[in-house]
Amino acid sequence: MAEDIEKTEESLFEAPPVAEQERMCEAILFASAEPVSIKELNSRMPHGADAAEALVHLRKRYEGRGVQVVKVGDAWAMRTAADLGFLMQKETVETRKLSRAAIETLAIIAYHQPVTRAEIEEIRGVSVSRGTVDQLLEMEWIRFGRRKMTPGRPVTFVVTQGFLDHFGLESARDLPGLKELRSAGLLESRPPPGLGPQLTEPDDDEESSEGQSELFED
Repeated sequence: MAEDIEKTEESLFEAPPVAEQERMCEAILFASAEPVSIKELNSRMPHGADAAEALVHLRKRYEGRGVQVVKVGDAWAMRTAADLGFLMQKETVETRKLSRAAIETLAIIAYHQPVTRAEIEEIRGVSVSRGTVDQLLEMEWIRFGRRKMTPGRPVTFVVTQGFLDHFGLESARDLPGLKELRSAGLLESRPPPGLGPQLTEPDDDEESSEGQSELFED
């Protein structure tokens, strides 16, 4: 008896035209971040509406457009056309934290450039891993300098214009002094073994000038 009454009430409302049902499906799919099932579409639409049939027409209407109606499993969604997916790509800047080893290596290169790997290791007192140097090279904060005129002609490292630009420096001469580095926690209070008197404030104009000439050497 209750079912008969419900059917009678439903029959009092005429189903919307197919074109209107298409618009309803379109509105629901457009506003939904997740795919929507036929059952859910029907539950939102007026009595008598047929979401499955409306989707057939809606899908055909979107053929060849920048946005398409696609089936995702047992549900439906509006998605960017596959051949236009490249337009949705977005480049973001990823913040990468440097390890302490990388920071120390970078600081030594900046203050001692041009400097070889062996010299970096002598100053730090520990070996420099290839990964540390590769990371700095990949970030384009250091680059290869001229080979040193010593036995074996080892390659040297210098900082780049990208490094200077990132830290707002006009030249390597504008690098902070040891006190500033220590207060920022970038250097230990005591110099590492092997540092000796080499890492000093860049007051020697001749040494700074040599570093600058290597900085932009091709």
